[in-house]
Amino acid sequence: MTDHIEAANPVSTPASALASAPISARQQVENNKLAKRLRRQVGEAIADFNMIEANDRVMVCLSGGKDSYGMLDVLLNLQQKSPVPFEVFAFNLDQKHPGYPEHILPEYLKGLGIPFRIEEQDTYSTVKRVIPEGKTMCSLCSRLRRGVIYRVASEIGATKIALGHHRDDIINTLFLNMFFGGKLKTMPPKLVSDDGKHLVIRPLAYVEERDLEAYAEWKQFPIIPCDLCGSQDNLQRQQVKLILREWQRKFPGRIENIFRSMQNVAPSHLLDRGLYDFNKVHRDGVASEDGDKVFDPESFADAASVAPSADDLPQAQVIRFK
Repeated sequence: MTDHIEAANPVSTPASALASAPISARQQVENNKLAKRLRRQVGEAIADFNMIEANDRVMVCLSGGKDSYGMLDVLLNLQQKSPVPFEVFAFNLDQKHPGYPEHILPEYLKGLGIPFRIEEQDTYSTVKRVIPEGKTMCSLCSRLRRGVIYRVASEIGATKIALGHHRDDIINTLFLNMFFGGKLKTMPPKLVSDDGKHLVIRPLAYVEERDLEAYAEWKQFPIIPCDLCGSQDNLQRQQVKLILREWQRKFPGRIENIFRSMQNVAPSHLLDRGLYDFNKVHRDGVASEDGDKVFDPESFADAASVAPSADDLPQAQVIRFK
């Protein structure tokens, strides 16, 4: 275990991590637009779901991947602009994968000058011992990792646990649950942990994966690949990801509409009797916009024409982060 505290100085990524070839003025403009978009979208998600409050200690979980690096970077920028004070505490679990470059994250986080903790626990050996060769390792690995995260969050006094799941993860999970689990559910932007003791948040809920990829390339984050399950190309999540990519290629705007639908749910037009009391549905002779129009012709706008770009999204919710 490594518990390290530096004087807070979350202004920029270390110079060594940003070393790259000179970029053109046009590319710099695009990079600035990207950074602004990410800050705005994360600020919107925080405001919409009340993710971060005054004096919170947010434990940012880092895997060494593009998503968690991007989340940490954006949160540190928002921290400087937020009218309410909150602390960012970085956390990484070293699961003892063979060949894992254990020096990368400590060096990176020391360069940022923020408090962090590296927890060492050999979950790799446990997973390899328990899961038969060729079987999916993610479920057990995730459970072991979650237990460590909850324990450390309690030990450091974290009030929020930030995970780096983005918009595409949320959409993929929706279809995973429908295709393979028979449930209409996904990753919520904010939830109580299964032990009831922690609040888990997903500040990247509105952010597209392709933007995080571009941001990581620009910032030159020292990416650490997951060697434990990276070769499992037949994972169900990968199958769903390929399906959604093909849909988006053939029908631009479809992914945006899928994500929008999760924010525009009509419980009376589903089949969950626990969510809606169908026993109370009776004729009352009163016209209603929510009434069934099953005999009316459907009229859906073209997806590409109604799907806004990220820069067209409303900005009113992020005033507190300007």
